[in-house]
Amino acid sequence: MVVDWGGAEHLLTYRQVEYTFSLVVGALEKQPPDGMASDALGSVLDALIEASVPAEVATVSTSLAVDWSDQETFARPPADPLSPGADPEASWGHRSAGVAKEDLFFGYFVSAATMVADEGAAAVPELIRRITLSSCRLDPVVAFVPVLETMAASGVALGDVVCDSGYAHRRAEHWALPLRRAGGRLVMDLHPHDRGSRGTFGGAICCNGNLYCPATPAALLDIEPLARGAGAEQAAAHDARSAELARYKLGPISVEDPDGYHRVMCPAAAAKVRCPRREHSMTLPFDRPQIPAPPDPAPRCCTTATLSVPPEVNAKTRQKHAYPSKVHRISYGRRTAVERSFATLKDPASTDVTRGWCRIMGHCAISLLLACAVMVRNERVLDAFAQRQIDEARRATVGLEPRTRRRRRRTTSDLIASAR
Repeated sequence: MVVDWGGAEHLLTYRQVEYTFSLVVGALEKQPPDGMASDALGSVLDALIEASVPAEVATVSTSLAVDWSDQETFARPPADPLSPGADPEASWGHRSAGVAKEDLFFGYFVSAATMVADEGAAAVPELIRRITLSSCRLDPVVAFVPVLETMAASGVALGDVVCDSGYAHRRAEHWALPLRRAGGRLVMDLHPHDRGSRGTFGGAICCNGNLYCPATPAALLDIEPLARGAGAEQAAAHDARSAELARYKLGPISVEDPDGYHRVMCPAAAAKVRCPRREHSMTLPFDRPQIPAPPDPAPRCCTTATLSVPPEVNAKTRQKHAYPSKVHRISYGRRTAVERSFATLKDPASTDVTRGWCRIMGHCAISLLLACAVMVRNERVLDAFAQRQIDEARRATVGLEPRTRRRRRRTTSDLIASAR
């Protein structure tokens, strides 16, 4: 059997086809249903989706944006809560229905990892690299960790992993620690309950996933993320405070070893602040902040130039960039790519995987069809990206600026100005 997909021929033997059908039959006969993809099903889903990613595109970026969304089943929920219903692995779940609103649905959670550009690199097609389907009775974050671990073990490099506070707020052993062990560099929005000072280590203050000098001004440790819709002046003031806080940070001087340990350096030893306990730092220019009264007695972070940090310190909140700095805000902005992925999958004018798109039920069957829909979506994204590159090259030849998206968000100030 020869399948022509996007101009590339993929040869499927009858044994492979027979294996796939046996996989479906075995999964549908699974007793009792657990709402999770088996290892065999996961390998088939990974192979299907990876087949839609050209080899020349697969290695241009190692960064991924991850999120989960709702996937309704065609089956109606059973009238009797004790009855398994037509789709026994589906269950009730919550989904976002707008600002500060939630809605119930009956089905599954679908998690996806979308390829995004590396920091400072050129744009890449936002292809979905991995998906998994899980029952709403299960935590979608925990269900997606094995998928990313398998992806890294298969030889696909795992770089930046951009996620929202729904992932960052999970226990460290359920998300952050496994991803770091697999080679991922987390870029996360911290949950409000995880922000601010959270104890000390060796005398250094644990705050927002970093270690800071014990003499850091308390006002700097309370910096919140920049509010949406903030003006240029507000952004500049916020970034200036974040830059001032960065001077007190104990900077990493080594990557994590296989056991999860890394080393950090005192900010005075790193020539970022002036401190009487580090005599050489007092010769620095006066544009560096000075520690007026070092703690007495001196904690361990003040008596050693470097500090070895075990993996349990800031295990849940430690990430690639200091939170909430400007560089973190720019890097985290890539997360919207995975939201666009779900939007294109559910677009009524194209793929439309909302309820009723397929009249089959069951975790395995829906997973396989959803993987096929992702393949179609990826091919469409590749075509659109290639056409956009051609258009931009043509505009450049005639001296035109690159095409930008038109601003659709109208503010209160815009409405007032238009009425004058």
